[in-house]
Amino acid sequence: MHILIEKPDIEVVVPRPWRPTIRYLSQTEVHVYALAIGASVLLSVFPFLIVMLTLIRDVLHSKEAQQALLLAMNDYFPNEMGTFIISQLTKAAHRRYELTSLLLLLFTANGIFEPLEVALNRAWGVPKNRSYLRNQILSFFMIILCGGLALGSLLLTAVDTKYMTAQLGMKEAWLPLALFKVAAVPVTILSLLLIYWLLPNRSVPVRRVFPVAVLVGIALELWKYVFLFAWPWLSRKLSNEYPQFQYSVAIVIFSMLTALLVLAGAEWSARKPPAEISAVGSEESGGVAVDLSHSA
Repeated sequence: MHILIEKPDIEVVVPRPWRPTIRYLSQTEVHVYALAIGASVLLSVFPFLIVMLTLIRDVLHSKEAQQALLLAMNDYFPNEMGTFIISQLTKAAHRRYELTSLLLLLFTANGIFEPLEVALNRAWGVPKNRSYLRNQILSFFMIILCGGLALGSLLLTAVDTKYMTAQLGMKEAWLPLALFKVAAVPVTILSLLLIYWLLPNRSVPVRRVFPVAVLVGIALELWKYVFLFAWPWLSRKLSNEYPQFQYSVAIVIFSMLTALLVLAGAEWSARKPPAEISAVGSEESGGVAVDLSHSA
């Protein structure tokens, strides 16, 4: 007696607008890109934090911005993980490490934008990637742009906190965190817009990528809270499997899943609108698209 088990068909299980995205995320190379991005994030996150702390503390001399940076780390890294990273960061942020951290940041962050460019080119159907030198130059400017946006978010939080404390007399403990969250979401959206717009090796219409950047930015904020909610369970699992490396593995997992969400947005933005698809189809069939809505 043979029992046949039918596999669920994607055409039935998944709603129609999401089917191309699910097919795209099911490709093996997309997971390779996401894993490469996750590993590069692991290598670049600590040098990035050291450079940011050095700029805020030793160049700008802003205690409020330094406090905003600590709030950001507590917001992104849950519980004991955030405490561990902050303690290690304050130990490592000395002048003799600044140049090394900057060089490491430039080298490792390139590993984030390089697979991102290749993945975005595939999503947009671009057959040829940039040369290695052009990719490194573009990655360097993307590091400056995205890092500048992150620094601007911290400074905006610091200025708003200082103003509301001094001028309005508001000294609530939740105020800096609330101001940081208000500034962080637009910065995330703008960073995604720059990635979707500048990284593909072709001209990309801003109107195609801006709505996607907004939706993916909001989705990333929601995904952060999902990760924070799942952290107690995930922490127990990782501490058993990777006792000495649980925080590193957590960063890779979080970054990889985040990269898949960003790449899903790339596929969505590169997908042709239905009107454009029907117009192309009518041209290929030799017909002429006629509007019959006023023929009556």
